[in-house]
Amino acid sequence: MATATLAQKEMLKVLVCDDLSEEGLSIFRAQKNLDVQIKTKLPLAELKKEIADADACVVRSGTQITKEVIEAAKKLKVIGRAGVGLDNVDVEAASKRGIVVINTPGGNTISAAEHTFCLLMAMARNISQADASLKRGEWERKKFTGVELYEKILGIIGLGRIGTEVAKRAQAFGMQVIAYDPYLRAEKAQAIGVEVVTLDELYKRSDFITMHMPLTAENRHMISEKEFAKMKKNARIINCARGGLIDEAALAAAVQSKKIAGAAIDVFEEEPPKNSPITNIPAIITTPHLGASTEEAQIAVAVDVAQSIVDFFQGKGTKNAVNMSTVDPEVMEQIRPYIRLAEKLGTLQAQLIEGQILQLDIQYLGQAAERETTPVTLAVIKGLLTPILAESVNYVNAAVLAKERGIKVTESKSSTTSQYSNLIQVEIRTDKRKYVVGGTVFGKEDIRIVKIDEFGVEAVPEGYILLISNRDVPGIVGQIGTLLGTNHINIAGMTLGRDKLGGEAKTLLKIDSPLSDALIGEIKKAKNILDAKLIKL
Repeated sequence: MATATLAQKEMLKVLVCDDLSEEGLSIFRAQKNLDVQIKTKLPLAELKKEIADADACVVRSGTQITKEVIEAAKKLKVIGRAGVGLDNVDVEAASKRGIVVINTPGGNTISAAEHTFCLLMAMARNISQADASLKRGEWERKKFTGVELYEKILGIIGLGRIGTEVAKRAQAFGMQVIAYDPYLRAEKAQAIGVEVVTLDELYKRSDFITMHMPLTAENRHMISEKEFAKMKKNARIINCARGGLIDEAALAAAVQSKKIAGAAIDVFEEEPPKNSPITNIPAIITTPHLGASTEEAQIAVAVDVAQSIVDFFQGKGTKNAVNMSTVDPEVMEQIRPYIRLAEKLGTLQAQLIEGQILQLDIQYLGQAAERETTPVTLAVIKGLLTPILAESVNYVNAAVLAKERGIKVTESKSSTTSQYSNLIQVEIRTDKRKYVVGGTVFGKEDIRIVKIDEFGVEAVPEGYILLISNRDVPGIVGQIGTLLGTNHINIAGMTLGRDKLGGEAKTLLKIDSPLSDALIGEIKKAKNILDAKLIKL
């Protein structure tokens, strides 16, 4: 697909599908060759009709840009999302059509950080509860005695842009800040006065806990009954990130039984929260997803998305592109399977590693070394960082985000490889040990994981994989198969690898559905099992 530019005489249609601030619209209108058409709340049939001749479209969270809509777009070159989340945009369908997808991950940083701190302070001084009491005609000063923030410990889970801004505000109030972030080197955190700790230590030490991360299949309900049991009796928790990170039923029980002192929640498992158990508990402050709801944030995301689209049409590149469509089409066709493989290898490593990441080394062997590798390296980094940063990491900023977190990235090439015609090997060194995974492309599109540490394996990097470390003795497969079968888990495929006869082995079972924590725990306790992990690719 040819890229139109503002230097051309033809008018380029920009379809604005959701409400956008005037500050963003004025950036479009200042360009003589842009025809801005505002058509909000369109039914599907009308949306498909309007987007058919559009060169760009802009959405917030209301309009769904599905595969069906994208297929109706004959001229579309760029999709702009005025916000962070991309749940309403089919990025894969856009990428296949060579359409750039842009979001605005930084536009609501300050607003989200400020709302987090507002809720923290409201909890500390019982503002919401005292206000409601006074309006009922009561005067109960003793009942609403609060706590000072000074010298209290704030635990931040996820020290990215928003988490860092929250840390600055906490430090201004004399709080001690500790943080858990597996993608941040301790030196980087210490430079801003934050102590890096384990997740368990954060739960045990914190007076206040705040979460700043995306919601993934792996971290859904990451804070539940077991985690609340580790916290102080006077602990208070805030979630302005994503609904589902906290188990709402477990939170309600923890607060009502006084296992923790309170909570402040801005995001919910279901929005609006029609059946949430936490909305009528006085010790839990709730707000209707207001983290980004400031005039400044709405202006910022509108300006960011409009300027990014104008820059795209002017050939200046896109700072927040989330896909790879700006690569030359012929090169893209050659490296697309390597990009897919690389991102899967990064995602796999993200689920395998323990400890703070120190260095990432990517080795290209055989035919993989003959290709353009820069986008492939970015794909590895994106796969590695996405589990914690989600939509905030893309192919444009991946390297920058890795550098900000103190992760040293190197790549090397060799024209030879011992076993495969091409191989991408990803080594990560943490403060605990070195982790190695490798993958290859068979034919034109068939990708495989072929190495985990020193073990040769062969697995399709899709869906759920149960990765087991075990002693190389007879009966392991039957033992695990029986456990899975008893729990109605179907095995779709299996691969084995071992270092030596009777030594350690890796067993990879491709399964059709996820496992409960209880079942994984049961597998870990089985005879001759050294470890077990559920991998989602």
